[in-house]
Amino acid sequence: MSRRITPETIDTILPQTQCGLCGYGGCMPYANALVRENAAINLCPPGGVKGLKAIADLLQEDATPFIAEMEKNAKPKLLAIIREAECIGCTKCIQACPVDAILGSAKNMHTIIADECTGCELCVAPCPVDCIDMIAIPDVSLNEEKQKADIARKRFQARSTRLEHEEKDPVLKVRSITRKNDSAEDKKSYIQEAILRAKMKKSQI
Repeated sequence: MSRRITPETIDTILPQTQCGLCGYGGCMPYANALVRENAAINLCPPGGVKGLKAIADLLQEDATPFIAEMEKNAKPKLLAIIREAECIGCTKCIQACPVDAILGSAKNMHTIIADECTGCELCVAPCPVDCIDMIAIPDVSLNEEKQKADIARKRFQARSTRLEHEEKDPVLKVRSITRKNDSAEDKKSYIQEAILRAKMKKSQI
């Protein structure tokens, strides 16, 4: 591998979904692993075969053995949609989003910023009322795709920096923990009541 290849160079060809499907918690962590840990080149389903070949070319590796598997595992471009009438405002999706693409506050309806959603699906599992859908979206031009990737990269970096500051600063850390926990019992009770209300609303439809 050429010594001129840097994680930053590889990061520019990754899709910036920040989904963690590669096992490294984001595109830049995966890029670091490719350069410094000889990570496998076939760990990015959102990049598909095109991304696999780009990584292989850059690292001077052979993509051929991985192409058939990647064709099966490749993920389409997705967008998260919150069924807002069913949202209970628990904030779990907000905490999970790697690019801060969800707006809302505790006990209030949340909504997705469509232009900034990377389709990572990380918001789906934490939702206690299953009110988040993932929909396939059409491909865009290479220029639009690059612009969206650049935005996602910056938002991921900004969120990572904020979380690092919260972890290091005792005051920010306490505030963050307070926001997340608010009184565990109160939050648990609120979520249970909200789920019950959502179920009752569904039964009346």
